[in-house]
Amino acid sequence: MDPGMSITLHHHPFSRAAGTLFMLEEVGQAYELQFVDMKAGEQKQEPLKKLNAMGKLPTLVDDGVVVTESAAIGIYLADRYAAGRLAPALDAPERATYLRWSFYAPSVIEPGCMAHAAKWEYRAGSAGWGTYEEMLDTISGAIGDGPWLLGEQFTMADIIFGGTVRFMTQFDMLEKRPEYMAYVERLNARPASQKADAINRRIMEERGITMG
Repeated sequence: MDPGMSITLHHHPFSRAAGTLFMLEEVGQAYELQFVDMKAGEQKQEPLKKLNAMGKLPTLVDDGVVVTESAAIGIYLADRYAAGRLAPALDAPERATYLRWSFYAPSVIEPGCMAHAAKWEYRAGSAGWGTYEEMLDTISGAIGDGPWLLGEQFTMADIIFGGTVRFMTQFDMLEKRPEYMAYVERLNARPASQKADAINRRIMEERGITMG
């Protein structure tokens, strides 16, 4: 590892770590990728299991500090390396909205989509994600007039929340409302997003990785 790079991302292009590249590229801090051969089950073996007991990606190590869970990694990176640019100040009123939508993605959108796709039977009042229809309208309200969740300011919340919307619509797990798709197009147009996608494609090609 390059001594000048304190950040290492344990990565595979078919994992959530693929989206973490977008975060890192927006932050602009030097980083190194550590490929994890998921087909061989390396994510469930040492040394990754020692870093992340779940044996999952993304797992990020920054100067010895371990951070897991996509939303937590995004918040951490923005606060440490892009405060005021990708993360509102701690005492800024916008911080509340920023945190709200950052955690809405893994807490509501992901399980809500899974429940809907798998036709789970559950009581909406007992589940943290509520009903699918309410979730759809809430996503629409969050996007609003845009272009970003905080209006004109692009933040890490857009990568976390928007990345989830992008993934779920791509795999037909989320209704493709016009406002969702316009938001996804704006995300896709960002240079950091395009660079991250190019890196993921390059790794797939170099290692002969396919969806099958």
